[in-house]
Amino acid sequence: MRIVVAPDEFKGSLTAPAAARAIADGWSRTAPE
Repeated sequence: MRIVVAPDEFKGSLTAPAAARAIADGWSRTAPE
C-alpha cells in the first residue's frame, strides 16, 4: 500500500516538508509494512 502525505504548512511551527516527514515517520513506526 502507498500513502501520500501532502500537508500544507503549519504556521508558526512546521514547514510542509517537515510536517510530511514527521507524519511519515510516525506512520512508519506504527505500521512498518
